Amino acid sequence: MTDAAETPGGEDYLAALAGIVADVGAVAVELARVQIRELRALAAAGRLADVQTAQRNARVQVHDMALRSIAAEVGGVMRVTDRTVQRRIGEARTLIEGFPATVEAWERGRIVRGHAMAIVETGTSLPAEMWAEFEQVAITRCERDTPNRVRGELEILAYRMHPRSFAERHEEAAAGRCVRLVPGRDGMSDVVATLPTVIAEGIHDRLTQQARAIIDTRDERAAARGGAGDAFGEAAATRTVDGDTDGDRDDDAATIIATDQRSTDQVRADVLADLLLAGTPALDDTRDTTAGPLGAIRARVQVLVPAATLTGEDDGPCDLTGRSPIDPATARALAGGTHIWERLFHDPTTGVTVSTDSYRVPSGMRRFLQARDQHCRFPGCRVAAIRCEVDHTHDHALGGRTELSNLAHLCQRHHSMKQFTAWRVRQLKGGVLEWTSPLGRIYREDAPTPAVAFTPAAPPPPTAPAEPAPF
Repeated sequence: MTDAAETPGGEDYLAALAGIVADVGAVAVELARVQIRELRALAAAGRLADVQTAQRNARVQVHDMALRSIAAEVGGVMRVTDRTVQRRIGEARTLIEGFPATVEAWERGRIVRGHAMAIVETGTSLPAEMWAEFEQVAITRCERDTPNRVRGELEILAYRMHPRSFAERHEEAAAGRCVRLVPGRDGMSDVVATLPTVIAEGIHDRLTQQARAIIDTRDERAAARGGAGDAFGEAAATRTVDGDTDGDRDDDAATIIATDQRSTDQVRADVLADLLLAGTPALDDTRDTTAGPLGAIRARVQVLVPAATLTGEDDGPCDLTGRSPIDPATARALAGGTHIWERLFHDPTTGVTVSTDSYRVPSGMRRFLQARDQHCRFPGCRVAAIRCEVDHTHDHALGGRTELSNLAHLCQRHHSMKQFTAWRVRQLKGGVLEWTSPLGRIYREDAPTPAVAFTPAAPPPPTAPAEPAPF
């Protein structure tokens, strides 16, 4: 076997590769130091909130407000939301203060960031007084393998070291079951349910069995349709001649089944939506599969649809207000099934909403503000306006008027921050909010760009005067 270094260009190749590997190693060491430095800075921010409130013997709410304010200040520099910063402050304090040996091993290059995260995520299931003992054993195991391979060992190690039984801990963990919605791309979202494993497995198994039943039924009926040939059509025609229109419906249903090309994953997802929205899956699959579960939606959904998209002239995305874009076919289906239409009018020059109308009795200013703000108006926050509070920028109790130029949507979190921390805000023309942080930094929050803009229609051409009718 020929050595790579002996082949033409082999030595150059090995030298270049050695240089790349050396560079990657050097960057990894430098990056680890920078990441640890950031974690220590974030942990210091959390300790500052403790010091600030400890001096006043403050309540939990006051401490939380101080931490929110600091997180918002740091978030302005990092260009991320204060919620994200507050979460990262908590994670940083857990790692820096709770697992110092892990941080030292990471800094020395004995382990990498993935190892450190695995140690913290598995170790925090133990009581805090056992963290030091756990990380000493965990670091030794992490040095031998990659983070993804060692995680299972660390979980087993934590289970065995824990003073409480697994059954007790499972009962406590089950109390945290929940359902979350994670917006995705291209008009899709993930519905994430955190459930006991046995229930989650049972749900998945049931969905799988129902999906297979639908696919099996589809394949059997499609085969029967193809094998029967004209006999199937003749039977349908005979029933129609006899005055029974069921033949047409059966034929249509069979055609839908025969042309259904959904995969198992797609059918499983559709069955889940059917069960949650309609209470029962369509096991025989005789409905129009292109409509999906949209017909079962009964919630009030605010969708901004450009006129060209609504008529089919354009296939651009539509806006599910305050959340994310949705596909035009979904928007048209929802528009076709609603009994309520609302028009939003925008200033053609600035693009800012100036008025709304509805066939219902309008809630005027609130609907205008929902159309203008779309989401919470604190820098970086994306909580939908329908889940926010309409706040007086200049406090009503201090003389602020209830008018459009003094109102904006704030989520409960940032409404509280405005009330109980040193963050200040004033409203400029056009719905622009100017936030001032405790350090005096200015953050300009422009009104979101509206998804729909109306422009004045061209005036009709002049018509010639009518000739007088002859007597």
